[in-house]
Amino acid sequence: MAEHQTSQEQPGKGPGRRPAARLIPAQKRSRERYERILACAVELMTEKGSDAFKMSDIVERTGIGFGSLYQYFPDKTAVIATLAERYNAIGRDCVREELSALKSAGDLHAVLCRITESYYDFFQREQAVRHIWQATQADRDLQKIDEEDGAFLTGLLLDAMRILPDVPETGLADFCQLQMVLISAAVRHAITLPPADGRRILDLFMTMLPDPLMAHAAA
Repeated sequence: MAEHQTSQEQPGKGPGRRPAARLIPAQKRSRERYERILACAVELMTEKGSDAFKMSDIVERTGIGFGSLYQYFPDKTAVIATLAERYNAIGRDCVREELSALKSAGDLHAVLCRITESYYDFFQREQAVRHIWQATQADRDLQKIDEEDGAFLTGLLLDAMRILPDVPETGLADFCQLQMVLISAAVRHAITLPPADGRRILDLFMTMLPDPLMAHAAA
């Protein structure tokens, strides 16, 4: 077995966007080194934020040389991109789980509220995620990862709603996209606030999520 797979073989690579990791290790020892780099990056972002940490910080903290580090990741953006895709995959699994409870249009409001809560809890639990998100606002490659994730989540909601009885197809894709964009924006705003303020804003937002009658009207 070859020691490495190129990152081009990874799923979820969008057209026109450079890959995240340069090499994806297959052998155990190399994989452990790769995971140490990513774990260290998470620690550094949690401590310093995405802007302040440097590749040299990873070298200093892990003892992994620059040569080995750059073998896997050409720059800091590649490290952040790899973590973004990893956390996005976790988020998608959470959304899938919540959408599994969507059996009728009457379930929509409660399901969207649970998705919002899960998303907020994820940001609160994984402090590095908020720093990764902040980094996506300043780098076009990282923005593309964020855009692709938003499109994927929209697709999950759209697929779940299409199989419901009595839900018209007209306008449904736009409706689903809008819901996921609004949930993302509300959560990301809430995490920038003091906890009590963020909680209040999020609770207010969830009262504005569509009930079954609104969902039918939008569709």
